[in-house]
Parts: sequence; structure tokens; C-alpha cells
Amino acid sequence: MSWLDTLTDPATIGYPLLALGVFVGSVIPIVPTGAVVGAAAAVAMTTTHLSLPLVVLVATVAALAGDLVTYGVARLGSDAALRWVTRRQSTERLDAARATFARRGWQVVVVGRLVPAGRIPVLIAAAALAYPWRRLVPAAALAALLWALAYSILGVVSGGLFDNPLVATLVATVLVLLVGVVTGVVSSRRKRKHERSPLVGTTEPGPERGRLLRGGRVVVRVLCVWAATAGALFLLDRLLPGFEMDSWWQPVVCALLLGLLTAVGWPLVMRLVLPVALFTLGVGGFLLMGAGVAAVFLAVPGVHIHDFRSAVLVAVGLAAVGAIISSALALDEDEIFFRRAARRARRAATDGDPVPGVLFLQVDGLGHDVVRRAIRDGDMPTLARWLTDGGHKLTDWHCDWSSQTGASVCGILHGDNTDILGFRWYEKDRDHVMACSHPGDAAEIERRHSNGRGLLAVDGAGRGNLFTGDAEHVSLTMSAIPLVEKRRRRGRGHEKLWAGYYAYFANPVNALRTFVASLADVFGELIAAGRQRRADVRPRTHRGGWYPLARPGTTVISRDIVVSAIIEDMMAGRSVVYADFLGYDEVAHHSGIERFDTLEVLRGIDRQIGRLHRATDLAPRPYRIVVLSDHGQTQGWAFADRFGESIEQFVGRQCGAPCVEASAGHDSRRPAEGWQAGAVLAEASSGTGPIARRLRARVEKAGAAEHRTRTESGRPGAVARAAPGVVAVASGHVAMVSLTEHPGRVSLETIEQEFPALLPALVDHPGIGFVLVRSDEYGPVVLGRDGARRLATDSGVDAVEGTDPLAPYGPHAADLIRRVDGFDHCADIMINSHYDPETDDAPPFEPHVGSHGGMGGPQSRGFLLHPADLPAPGEIVGAEALHRVLRGWLTHLGHPEPPPAADPARPDRERTALSRN
Repeated sequence: MSWLDTLTDPATIGYPLLALGVFVGSVIPIVPTGAVVGAAAAVAMTTTHLSLPLVVLVATVAALAGDLVTYGVARLGSDAALRWVTRRQSTERLDAARATFARRGWQVVVVGRLVPAGRIPVLIAAAALAYPWRRLVPAAALAALLWALAYSILGVVSGGLFDNPLVATLVATVLVLLVGVVTGVVSSRRKRKHERSPLVGTTEPGPERGRLLRGGRVVVRVLCVWAATAGALFLLDRLLPGFEMDSWWQPVVCALLLGLLTAVGWPLVMRLVLPVALFTLGVGGFLLMGAGVAAVFLAVPGVHIHDFRSAVLVAVGLAAVGAIISSALALDEDEIFFRRAARRARRAATDGDPVPGVLFLQVDGLGHDVVRRAIRDGDMPTLARWLTDGGHKLTDWHCDWSSQTGASVCGILHGDNTDILGFRWYEKDRDHVMACSHPGDAAEIERRHSNGRGLLAVDGAGRGNLFTGDAEHVSLTMSAIPLVEKRRRRGRGHEKLWAGYYAYFANPVNALRTFVASLADVFGELIAAGRQRRADVRPRTHRGGWYPLARPGTTVISRDIVVSAIIEDMMAGRSVVYADFLGYDEVAHHSGIERFDTLEVLRGIDRQIGRLHRATDLAPRPYRIVVLSDHGQTQGWAFADRFGESIEQFVGRQCGAPCVEASAGHDSRRPAEGWQAGAVLAEASSGTGPIARRLRARVEKAGAAEHRTRTESGRPGAVARAAPGVVAVASGHVAMVSLTEHPGRVSLETIEQEFPALLPALVDHPGIGFVLVRSDEYGPVVLGRDGARRLATDSGVDAVEGTDPLAPYGPHAADLIRRVDGFDHCADIMINSHYDPETDDAPPFEPHVGSHGGMGGPQSRGFLLHPADLPAPGEIVGAEALHRVLRGWLTHLGHPEPPPAADPARPDRERTALSRN
């Protein structure tokens, strides 16, 4: 062979040309080095002249040498040499690289090599900061290797698809150049949008906060997941029956195609079948993804998949690989949310003054005393750190009589909770039980209380709440469901209903994590319930049935979806967000307010709050975080378990209804067994209390109506009756009794005539603390076992006879009860459970361990944790007062006031679509 043949032999000149092209292109950015590597890889795939591993090795060494020369010139060369190296780089790009490099070091070196047009600015920044050689060389070597692998894979794809070396080389070159062009166009569009829409809240010059880091981490994550996916496919080929690959290059190509399917196909599928994925915890989505995997494998020659089951297993396995790699690279689960939401931030960046946004994060049912102990004991480290650093302050606020989410959230968000008696209550004029958890009823409640000037009326978002607060952006919001459904039928507004759902389930890793976390939560609940039974923990309630399967809905699924939606809101720069975390309240109902599994849920919520706090660093505006609760919870042994019958059964029995055996659903292993509960009830009905004796004396003196345990009509109603003509509704620690055959509020005197045994039995019952009735003679009267309190007297001072029944319920009890007495739908008899200050417990009228809804103990005290630089709130009594505090803080921070209230003379505005049909 002549020397000319030797010089023209591809096997002889291929590697030198590759090394020269990559080295020169790395020092003088005029040669498209990626195209050189891709073409060489394509030749290696289609001929025997080059070896693919040697192509990767040579490209890596040449790229590393070029980077080190560039760095050396920038650091050690003259000013003229430095100007020559940086002649094509803008001043803004260099300044941005220096600022970012000072924070991230070697990570930026890796990212700069992988991001188009990012290598030289990063090396210049490293030289300007005198970055040590001992740290630069390893980082640059890793970056060069990843870069060589990335562009070699494009050549592998081309060589795998085309047998002709020339065609494969041309296709590889075109692919590389196309990637560069698309990346450049996207970068240019983002820059123009950034210049047109400056980000609110940026307090220092330079690039968008966190942008380079976000983009770089995504590139590193994609490359690493690509490589790991290829490796996983190699393993699945060996381990999974029904899945085979004939050649080594096929896993690499399939990994690329599956990555594209995940990035493009999965989000499109989620938009179409999101409800299926949601209600199956992502399993339905994986079935669809399995079909996509099967389609991809059919399109690649030499890949064989024998059944649909194997395709689904491959999809699940690859999602698991993505989650593991993200964790191994310290690209934690925040990145999964942030990278999608960050793209929306630039599209939705807002103009105006850098007014801080506010996140109101509500931990449902967490009382002030419990949160203090949780902070002290390390169960809420995020909140503890804020308090220790002095950035936040913790205070309490006193709930209304109706200490439950419906009244509290309506008051907080809309500034008005008038006529909300409980989480459910009876409205006599409509013969209807209102339930805050019913979409139609929640919509009707909001219609009654909203004036368009709610807490979230100005560029606000509500996530996971009962009511909207007049926010434009809502999801998982009960009162908005009828309105959004109507808009959906009109072809608009559908995206708002699914805000948060889509961002979360659009990534298959999230779906897998949700499914695994939900299973873990189910098993955790079963273990916790078993431990309670074995240890005979009291009080406790029945935790079987569907509850273990339903619990992840609040502790895992809705929590993660709400967090996803909040992050989207922050990245969009919305002014104010109010979100509710339900998990603690739900578990405390069934386990107890400070049991080990309840505190575990609380620790999970604290972690989510910490995640949101970290996300504020990437938001386009600064954010303040306020953490609060809508009420607390008071623990106690359920009324029905303790006394053998529910409050509805007890009321019905006193009104002449036949005796009904206690529900079999209650725990049978309760103390006092049957005979002891019967003894307690016999003692209660004997009338040993002074108020009960006086009530019976009044009945005997006035004379009772004969045989009036049933009214004349005896008509059945739409609502179940505890006895003919009597409706009893329980709502936590409050129960309400209404006489349906009498319009309006029924007086004490009429109740005594209709049902003479009812009031004496109620006030003497050991599970009842006090009752509120209205007297024709005395006005509103609070009756207890050993005393009574008249709330309205001519002198303006309450009159107390005997022991004040409201003494254990705090200094605000009388005023709060007096307010409820004036509500239009106040029940004829309002009953509050008995609170024992010594044991700090009370028996709820619902089958719960921790409960709320009335007065007595921790349930009446919510908490408020706020930034220390906001004005001190002072004493807060009632949710409406808390609304004024929060509204004042928004005004203090510079938020605009809501627009004037809508014209009340226009009742047919669109919001009436919220009303119940």
C-alpha cells in the first residue's frame, strides 16, 4: 500500500481528523464540533473503519484539550489574547456566567459544555474567578465525556437507520445542526420575551434568578436518564420474559425514542385522559404508556415484545429508573415540578412594581397548642427554623362558635360567615340540610357571602379550598365545581379545573411516586390501626372499611397536586395564593390529634412547606409565606361510643321515637359496656340537675300538650327525622335540633309544650355542655346542668343563675353564641358537647377521635405564623377578624384593593350559576 493510500484510508486519517476538528472547534468556535462527532459515530456504525468506543474516547480527549487551552489563554494570556477568545461573546452573557459560576462551580462547568453557546462564557468566568486547576480538570473531563456521548448517540441513531455510510453521515450532521438551530431559536425567543416582560421582583441586575441552573440541571438530568434508560433496557432484555433485543445499539435508540414519547406523548395523553389517571393513582396512565412503549418497540428493527403486560412492565421500570437517577444526582422531586412550571413563568411574567406575593398555607385542623408542641419536639422543623431565625412569629386566633372549615374559610376568604352554623345544618324554610362538602351547597354558600372583593380577588389563586375567595384561578375548590362545569360545557374554563392535576401527572415519575406513596400510606394506616387495637388505646374509633383506601386522597394525592399547583402559581407570578392541606385534619379525626401516625402526616406537610419555600427562590417575584389553620381539634371519646347511642337517637327517643339499637359500626370494645352506658342514661333522665328540675316544674305548671309527640300533619320530609316533626343534625361538637312543623324559630315555651322531656334530658346529659334556646320571655338563654345564662337583658348585662354554663368555654363564648342566635337559620335548639378542662377532652357527636365544630378546648384556637416584619395582628376573635388582618397585610405589602362590589341589584350575574339546582 502506497503512502497516498495510507493517508486516504479512513481507518488511518479518521481519528486524527476527528481529534483535530474537535480541538480546533473547541478553541476557535467556527467548526461545528458536534457535527464532527456525530458524523464519525455514523461512520463507526456503518463501516469497520472506525470503532465507536474510540470515537467517543478521541472526541472526549480533544474536547478536554480544547477547553483547557481556552481556559489557560483566558487565565494566563495577555489582554489581547483574552479579547481574541471573547470576541464573539456579549458582555451580558459573560456577566451572567460569572455571577452563576460564583455560586455553583463545577456544576456550571459541566452544564456550560452541554448547553449550546455556553462553554466559552463559563470558561471565561472560571478564569476571571481563578478557579483552581485541580477542580476544573475533573469537571471539564466529565463534561467532555457527556458531550461526546450525547453527539455520538445522534450518529448511532443515524447509522442504525441507514446502512449507507454517506447517507448516515449526512443525516447525523443534519441532526446535530438541527439540534443546534432549534436550541438557538428557543434561546432567542426566550431572551426576547424576557426583555419585553421584565420579571417582577428581580432586585438585582443580571439574568432571571435560577435560570441557568434550572436549564443546566435539566440537560444533565436528560443525558443521565437517557444513559440509565439504555442500561435498564439492557437489563430488562436479560431479565424480563417476553422482551428481547438483538443488537447492542437498539437499547440506545429505544431509550431516545422512549424519552421523546415521555416528553411529548405523555403530556398529550394526560390532557385527554387525566381523570382516568387521577382516579387510578396514575395506573391508568401507565396502561396507556405501555401501549406507547409497544408501538415504539414495533418501530425499531430487532426489538421483540410479545405481550402487552411486558410493555407495561417496561414503562413502569423506566419510570422507576427516572426517579432513581433524579435522586442519585440530587435532582430532587422539586425539579420535577420546577422545570415545567418555570417554562410557564416566562410566558406569564407580569409587569409592574416588585410587590411581594403572598402564600397563605392552611394546615387544616391544626390547633395552636399542638403546633407549638410539634415545633418544640422537632415534628415541624421548617417552621421551627423560621421561628429560630427570627423571620416569623407565632400567635393564636380564636375561632367562631362553629369551629370548622366551612365557617372559618368562608370568613377568612370572603370576610363574611354569617348564617353558617356548622359543616352541615338544617334550613327549615327549604327542608334541606346544607353540607359544605356538597358542591351545590358550597356554591350556594359562596353566592350568599361573596361580594366580589374576596381575599383572592386581585390576581389570586385558590387551591384545595371549599370556597374561591373570588380567585380567578382555582382547582380542587368545592364551590367552583358547578361554575367550572357550566363553563366547560360552553367550551371555556376547563383548564382551570385541572390546574395542578396536569402539571403533576404530566410526568410519569410523579404518577409512579403517587402510586407507591399511596400504597405506603394504606399500609401505614393498617399498621397504625392495628397498633392501636393491640395496645387498646382509648379513645379510638373504627378505622376499617374504605377508610384506609380513601386516606391517601388527602394525605398524598391532593397534597402533591396542591403543591404542584402552588408552584405553578408562583412561577406565573400570581399575587396571592391560598391553599389548604387536609391530611392532618383527616388523620387526626380517626387516630387522634397527637398520635404517632398523625404527627407523621404533619411532618410530611412541613416538608411540603419547606419545598414551597425553596421554590420561592426560582419565582419571578419575591414571596412571603404565612402558615395558619382554620381551627384546632379537641380529642375525646365519640358520643355514640361512650353513651351507647348517637345524639340523633337520643333526641329522637326523648321526642317519642321508638328506641333504636346503637349502630353496629361503633367499636364494641368500649369501656362501660352496655349496662354501664344504660346506667349513665338512667341517671341522666332522673333529673338530678337543678336546671332540669326547674324545666320540669315549668312544664308541669304550664301544662303540656297531650299526645304531641307527633304533629297533626305527620308529613314525611326530604330530610330524615329523628322523630316525627323533629330533625337533628350533628356537626362535630355541635348538634342542632329543629321542629319542622313550626315555621321560623321555635321558642323555649313551645318546645316545653311539644316535647316536655327533651330539654331536661339534654341539659342533664353528661355528654352535653350547654344548649341554646330562645325564650319568648327572656330572649336567648344558655342552659347547663347547674346554671343558666340569659344573653339578652334590659340592662345590657348577661344574667347568670347558678353556675355559669359558659365558664369553661372562654371569655368570648357569650358574644360568639349571641351572634349565632341572630342567624336566620339558627336551629330551635343548639347543643354543644361537654368540655372537661381537667382532662382537656370532649365527646364529639360524630364518630371521631379528634374533632371540632363547637366550643371547648383546643378546637377553638387556631394558629397564625407570619413574617415578623408584618404588622402585629393583636387579638383575633372570629374568622371575619382574621380576614381583616390578612387583607391589611396585603395592603401593607402594596397589593391593590379589590374592585368595588358588584351591583346587588343584578342578582342574575354569572356567579348565580354557583347556586344549587
